[in-house]
Amino acid sequence: MQEKISFFINQTQFTQQPSAPLASFSHNELVKALNFHRTIPGYEPTPLYTLPALSQKLGIKKIYLKDESQRFGLKAFKVLGGAYAMACHIAELLGKEIDELSFDIMTSDDVRHYLKTITFATTTDGNHGRGVAWMARQLKQNAVVYMPKGSSQQRLSSIRNEGATAEIVNMNYDDAVRMTAEQADKSGWIVVQDTAWEGYEKIPLWIMQGYSTLMLEAMAQLHQVAPTHIFVQAGVGSFAGMVQGMVTAAWGDNRPKVIVVEALIADCLYRSALAKDGNAVAVGGDLQTLMAGLACGEANSIGWKLLRDYATAFASCPDEVAMLGMRILGNPLAGDPQIISGESGAVTTGLLALLMTSPTFRQTREQLGLDSHSRVLLISTEGDTDPESYRNIVWGTQYPVLQQ
Repeated sequence: MQEKISFFINQTQFTQQPSAPLASFSHNELVKALNFHRTIPGYEPTPLYTLPALSQKLGIKKIYLKDESQRFGLKAFKVLGGAYAMACHIAELLGKEIDELSFDIMTSDDVRHYLKTITFATTTDGNHGRGVAWMARQLKQNAVVYMPKGSSQQRLSSIRNEGATAEIVNMNYDDAVRMTAEQADKSGWIVVQDTAWEGYEKIPLWIMQGYSTLMLEAMAQLHQVAPTHIFVQAGVGSFAGMVQGMVTAAWGDNRPKVIVVEALIADCLYRSALAKDGNAVAVGGDLQTLMAGLACGEANSIGWKLLRDYATAFASCPDEVAMLGMRILGNPLAGDPQIISGESGAVTTGLLALLMTSPTFRQTREQLGLDSHSRVLLISTEGDTDPESYRNIVWGTQYPVLQQ
């Protein structure tokens, strides 16, 4: 397992490339998303746990973990981005600023009569599509969701249970995104996708800003004391880019070190960083990985620029790293809370554990400055969104317990 993990420590300056956009990630911009989310029925900040026993075991001063399995009953953070982007779109249709509107106003009879019916469309590996479907139902609008081949039947059922029209298509994630955009153009649907490309950046930026609610919550829970390191998982890089943009806008050169963690089979950001020319590199193929939420082969153009210019390191990890993280969090040391973390949610915990315990990574952890003074923030981005898969992994009936 360890020999399959690759790191790139980012020391390259891309002086010939356009700089990353930081103004969109200022506190004044991001707090608009938090304030809107607070108006949605059922909103509560998700917990931020400390893991003192694991911290001691790994030789780290503090490990904090933000548990997104408790977000709106959907077991994942993704709804934050889709919901905010959909709300911003409605505000734009109404000629209003988002901070002038609440959820109650958007779902009022007068507004619905003015808007008529809107159909929101998206491609998803599961969590994002369920969040879009859920928000569309809350807004009394429609949703169409496409999933790439190999997607979980359980996740498909969860999306359909939210009232969306949904199906699994015979293509990989990135091809499905293009197909969704084509279908939406023909049908007059609104695409809600966190993948940004030329000519399609407004909604992905809103989605990224929507994700920031969890980080604003985390900073309040940390009493505005920044961690020294943040491990953040990445698919297209919209979530990781948001984290990077937010901490860079807030702290500049004194920002926490951000370590971007990807699935080995879909490590487009790692490969882009490795190329050292500042341009994004796409990864093709079936992109089959247990980390379904990270199975994306083409980078969000906004997120990539932020990570390219400011991230400390990129890591490419096989599925076994996620399995290890799931087992660590689900079977905690005495005194630590039990956390149900899914495949994409737990990979950062698995990577941190290996970094701190394996002699193979001694030089890497020294380069990253990970030691007994470090305060590390992890985000468990999902719970057991596919319960059967979770049990198969954690109980070891499908995948054997790994020998380190």
